[in-house]
Amino acid sequence: PILILHGGGVGTPYELGRILDELKKSHKLIVMSTRGHGRSEIGHSPLTYKQKADDALAVLDDAKISAPVQILGFSDGAYTAYEIAALYPERVERITAIGAGTLKAGYFSADSLKLSELEKIDKQFIDAQKKIRPESERYQEFCDSYMEFWSKHSVGEETFGKIKCPVLLIVGDEDDHAPISTVLEAHKLIANSRLCVVPKAWHTAFLDNYEVTSAAIFQFVNAKLKTLTPSRIVEAK
Repeated sequence: PILILHGGGVGTPYELGRILDELKKSHKLIVMSTRGHGRSEIGHSPLTYKQKADDALAVLDDAKISAPVQILGFSDGAYTAYEIAALYPERVERITAIGAGTLKAGYFSADSLKLSELEKIDKQFIDAQKKIRPESERYQEFCDSYMEFWSKHSVGEETFGKIKCPVLLIVGDEDDHAPISTVLEAHKLIANSRLCVVPKAWHTAFLDNYEVTSAAIFQFVNAKLKTLTPSRIVEAK
């Protein structure tokens, strides 16, 4: 089984739809809208990645899946995957992480997700989201609390150093949310990882260059586990 974790803020499983259509031909997929997204409730406790990890495991438990699963996560979803692997290593077989490297507090602004601005970009999408949310009146409240959480969050060796399962790190060469340098840092901190840099691609590498991104994903998720040995990192002399 592969657990699918979408991006945060304006993220939705539909963003990964083309890849999911292919993966479901050969794998069982567990696709969830994470807390505060889609039809999932927001709750009233502060956002944390442990909370996100526990939410994901609750979904797996409800589906009666106790064996280790693969996780494919994009951005926020990839950071949740890292947290699951760090806290509950027995539940994760391998991770495909798109657009998620080391992160320092303050990299993202706490007030950068306003519905009024998002509506100028894609009003149809925001209106559709409002219709399916169980607490649409709290939409802006969620955006504010989400970005407040992100602005203070950091991810480094304390998380990456605990991950033992194989990890495929994918990053677009034009990603300004998770710049290549941060993903390379994560690559060096994760014991068993490999790196794919997607040319001419932004944060959503799977949309900007589907051919390269999908080829890397399918090769990794279909590989026999015993063949997933870590890449040898060669340092410049």
